[in-house]
Amino acid sequence: MGLTVVDILRTISDKKALALFETIALVKPSSHILIDKTQLTRKQYYSRMSNLMKSGLVKRKNRQYTLTSFGKVVYDIHIIIEKVITNYYWKLKAFDLVEVTNRGLSKEEHNKILDALIDNDNIKQLIISK
Repeated sequence: MGLTVVDILRTISDKKALALFETIALVKPSSHILIDKTQLTRKQYYSRMSNLMKSGLVKRKNRQYTLTSFGKVVYDIHIIIEKVITNYYWKLKAFDLVEVTNRGLSKEEHNKILDALIDNDNIKQLIISK
């Protein structure tokens, strides 16, 4: 069996591994810069870097670490998740509460509330389509 979503999420769920992943995405640093910037011990660094490389998120090229194509996609999805948490989490919770307490809403009223809470068409589309 190949790589799974659980494998990827497990790899980046550790705060220090995620910090490494983000640093590589933004800076394309060498090993010593990564160790200094993330304040990891050498053992922590090599353990997490090994996991990032085994999961196909990171590669080493010309003495620098870079994201693989797969790693770039995962990084972009990670950024989207962060934006949704930061900008929309509580609005989505409010929308869920409205849905639960007002089950008799028409589709038009439902959409008006959604439009008032969420200004991102992609997120709205995800909610409507599910």
